[in-house]
Amino acid sequence: MVSPPPGAAAAAARLCFGPGPRPLMGSQGHPGPPGNGGSGEGEGGEARKLQEGRVARGKRRKGKGKAGAGKGGRGSGAEGKPGLQKAKETAGLGAEAGARAGPGEEGEGGGSVEEGARGFVRGDEGSAGEGKEARGRGDGKKAEWRVRPGRREDARPGRAQGRGSQAWGCIAGAGAAGVAMAAAAEEEEEEAAAREPAGLPAAGPALLRLPEELLLLICSYLDMRALGRLAQVCRWLRRFTSCDLLWRRIARASLNSGFTRLGTDLMASVPVKERVKVSQNWRLGRCREGILLKWRCSQMPWMQLEGDSLYISQANFILAYQFRPDGASLNRRPLGVFAGHDEDVCHFVLANSHIISAGGDGKIGVHKIHSTFTVKYSAHEQEVNCVDCRGGIIVSGSRDRTAKVWPLASGRLGQCLHTIQTEDRVWSIAISPVLSSFVTGTACCGHFSPLRIWDLNSGQLMTHLGSDFPPGAGVLDVMYESPSTLLSCGYDTYVRYWDLRASVRKCVMEWEEPHDSTLYCLQTDGNHLLATGSSYYGVVRLWDRRQRACLHAFPLTSTPLSSPVYCLRFTTKHLYAALSYNLHVLDFQNP
Repeated sequence: MVSPPPGAAAAAARLCFGPGPRPLMGSQGHPGPPGNGGSGEGEGGEARKLQEGRVARGKRRKGKGKAGAGKGGRGSGAEGKPGLQKAKETAGLGAEAGARAGPGEEGEGGGSVEEGARGFVRGDEGSAGEGKEARGRGDGKKAEWRVRPGRREDARPGRAQGRGSQAWGCIAGAGAAGVAMAAAAEEEEEEAAAREPAGLPAAGPALLRLPEELLLLICSYLDMRALGRLAQVCRWLRRFTSCDLLWRRIARASLNSGFTRLGTDLMASVPVKERVKVSQNWRLGRCREGILLKWRCSQMPWMQLEGDSLYISQANFILAYQFRPDGASLNRRPLGVFAGHDEDVCHFVLANSHIISAGGDGKIGVHKIHSTFTVKYSAHEQEVNCVDCRGGIIVSGSRDRTAKVWPLASGRLGQCLHTIQTEDRVWSIAISPVLSSFVTGTACCGHFSPLRIWDLNSGQLMTHLGSDFPPGAGVLDVMYESPSTLLSCGYDTYVRYWDLRASVRKCVMEWEEPHDSTLYCLQTDGNHLLATGSSYYGVVRLWDRRQRACLHAFPLTSTPLSSPVYCLRFTTKHLYAALSYNLHVLDFQNP
C-alpha cells in the first residue's frame, strides 16, 4: 500500500475544516495514515495485519472499481457522487469523504477509503488517467461531467472515523474536484472553439489565427506568384486566397481582366482569380485557333457581340448565332435572320434592343431583335459606310461626303435632324458617351485633318484633332473610350490615343504597325489591352498600352488567301476576327 507523505492529512484537514485537534498517533508516537488507523510508520503488528487484510479485499474488489471508473474522468470518480445517506449511517464523515472519491458515473463497485486514497496518490504521482482506476479516457470518448447518484456495496465504519480519515477523505475529494474543474475548463475551451467562425482553423501557425481583416491586409502586399504558392499550403488558405479582394489589385494591372481604367468591374459574375489566370494567357500569347463559320464567296463582314449571342453580316443579311457554353463554338442554326437591304450591309450597331444597319444601297435599317419589326428608309445618296446609335440618336456617314443625325423614336424614324457637310468621304463615326458630340473619321483628301468633332445638338464643328496627317491618311475606325479620350486607326498604319483634356493638336500616345499595313479595325478592354486587325494575311495584333512595341501577332490566313481583318471583338476568354472567307476564334481560356 502506498502511504501519503507525512503531514498531508493535517494540511488537508486544515484546508477543509480549519484548525482542529492534533492528528492521531501511531503505536510509537508517529503519525499514522488517516482513515484506517493502521500502522503507517508505527510498528503495531495487529494493525499491520488488519491493514494487509483490507488491501487484499480492495484488490478483490478492484474489478468493480474499474467498471465504476470506466466511463468517468480521472481516477477519483468526479463524475458522480454516491448516496450520502447510507454512507453517513455506516461510516460517518470519514467514510462519506472516502465515498466522494468512489466509483464513477455508471460503476457498481464501491471500494473503501483506501482505494480512494490509492487513486489520489497514484494520480498525484503522474499516472492519473492511465492507472487501473482511471481508464475512463482510454476509449477516446469525452465524458459528460454531470452529477449522478452512485452506490456503495461496502462502507466499513471500522476505524475510518478518525480525524485522519476525515482529512484523507477531504484530500481525495479535493483531487476529484480538481479533476472536475480540469474537465470543465476543457469543455469551456471546446465551446469557445465551437463559437469561433467556421472559416478559421482551430489550430496551426499564429498567422492563421489573426483576424481576417488583418490577414487580408498582409496578403494584399503579395504578388500573384506568392498568392499562388500560399494557396498550396492548406485547404483553408486556398479558400482564403481565392477572395476577390486580394486579386482585384492584380487584375487591374493585368491584360483583359474585365476591369476598366477607372476600376469598374465589367464581369462581376466571374471570380477575379479565374480572370487573372486567363489574363496570363493573353500576356504570353497562349491560345488555340479555330474557325467558327465559313463562306463560299468573299465578304466584307461586320460583327457585334451581346451576351451569349453573336451578330454578323453576310451580304445583305444580318444573322444572329448563339454561343455554346465553351464560347469557342456556335450553334450552326442561326437564332434570327434580319434582312431589308438591297445591297451588302456595310456596318451595324446594337442599341436599345434594336439593330441599326447601314447598307450599300444608301439606306438605314432599324430591326427589333426580338420581333420581326423592320423599318428602312433612304438616308444618303450613296452607300452608307458607318453608323452609330446612343441615347435614342442615330448618326450616319456616307461616301457622299455628308454626316446626318436621326432620331430613333418610332414616330420620327426617317426625319433628319442635321445634315453636316464633311468635305470628304466618311469612313467611321462615333457618338460621345455623354451625348454632347460625335466624331467623324474621313478619307483625309479634302481636309487637312481626318478627325473632326461636331456638336450633336446643333451640328456645328467644335474642333479637329491633329494637324500633321499626310494626304490619304484616312481613318477607318474610331471609338470613344471615355467622354474625353478616344482611339483611332486607319491608312497611315498608326493607332493613336487622343486626350481632349491635354491637347487636340497632338495625340498623347501612338503605336505603329510593324509591317506598315493598313489597320482596318481596333478594339480595347478599356484598360491596358488593345487589339488591331491588319490588311495583309489576316494579322491580329495584341498591344500592351504601357509599351510601344507589339505584344503578339497572330496571322490567320496564308499567302494564297490573304485577307484583311474587317472586324474583331473579344471577351475576357476569346477573340473573334471576321475575314473575307471565315470567322476565326482565338481561345485563350483553353490554349
